[in-house]
Amino acid sequence: MGFSLSGTHVIYFIAAVIVAGVVSGVLVAVTNDVSSSFSGRGERVQEELDTEFKIINDPNNVPNVSGFYRFYIKNIGGKELATTNSTFILLVDGDAISTPDFTFNNNKIQPGEYTTMFVDNSVISTGDHKIWIVGPCDVKDEFTFEIT
Repeated sequence: MGFSLSGTHVIYFIAAVIVAGVVSGVLVAVTNDVSSSFSGRGERVQEELDTEFKIINDPNNVPNVSGFYRFYIKNIGGKELATTNSTFILLVDGDAISTPDFTFNNNKIQPGEYTTMFVDNSVISTGDHKIWIVGPCDVKDEFTFEIT
């Protein structure tokens, strides 16, 4: 005597329930992973927005005082900004400037405040230049200027 039609249906039903359970488990895991990924990305975007800065010099008149060019950096973000040689990278015309050749007059600045970055005038010649300042969270600003 073999399986009846209802026995076959029971086996198919049990198999379908197992497959549905596996698929729903996978979907829950993927949804949870995507959710945590969006949450982490949102925190990184918020961190970037809070650490914005801007170079606010006159591009035709960069002050040269006591052997250093002065660049003014304003904190336009929403939190305190650490301004040290270890938190910033300076590039002039695509070349990285070593940390002894630039410094800041403050170690940190609050939102809305500015600091002065001193760059040794031996690393910038006369002519047109572009500098990039890369800060925390890979936030950067570029500035085109002329040294006469």
